[in-house]
Amino acid sequence: MPRRRSYDQYCAAARALDAVGDRWTLLIVRELLAGPRRYTDLHADLPGVSTDMLASRLKDMERDDLVTRRRLPPPASSYVYELTDRGRGLLPVLRALAAWGAPALAEPRPTDAVRAHWFAIPLLDALQAAVPGAGVVEVRLDEGTFHVRVGDDADGGQVTYADGPAAHEPDVCLRMDAATCAAVAAGGLSVTEGVRAGRIEVVREAADHGEEKVTSSW
Repeated sequence: MPRRRSYDQYCAAARALDAVGDRWTLLIVRELLAGPRRYTDLHADLPGVSTDMLASRLKDMERDDLVTRRRLPPPASSYVYELTDRGRGLLPVLRALAAWGAPALAEPRPTDAVRAHWFAIPLLDALQAAVPGAGVVEVRLDEGTFHVRVGDDADGGQVTYADGPAAHEPDVCLRMDAATCAAVAAGGLSVTEGVRAGRIEVVREAADHGEEKVTSSW
């Protein structure tokens, strides 16, 4: 398979863009940073990408040692894509891009798709700063749920995140809306300020398996 066009510049930034500068590539990385995904799951959470484009990008990323494809054991027996160590090394890049782009998140445009876990990377720093020590923070939005592992309890001491609820009871569970997520991501509102203002609720599971708000000074 022929390689894609290169900038043909002996420059580290140019070399990096040779691998990840194409449209959709870094958004595929964003999805896979949350864990292995099937092709159909990737396509569902990348609205706007064609099946041909997604397949082409994944092949390019395999070739550049950013992702690998493996078959799950029975009974699943389906294939999933996951990041290599080199691919996971792009997390700081996505965090920097999210921090740079967060101030541009005003009101969602009518054409904007929204997924809860898309807020995970922009919120990583704020959640890590708000939660002392190590643990799992679950964030619940109307659009869905994601969870973040922070502190020494994280993978190699680095903050990590995943789509969906935590597998076990989280250390902290927060409920907020997308507008509040955007405000926290942009740095205009801290988690502590959001809790005190009533824009962020700290919740816990009640004994009857319901959910109750916890009044907290944070």
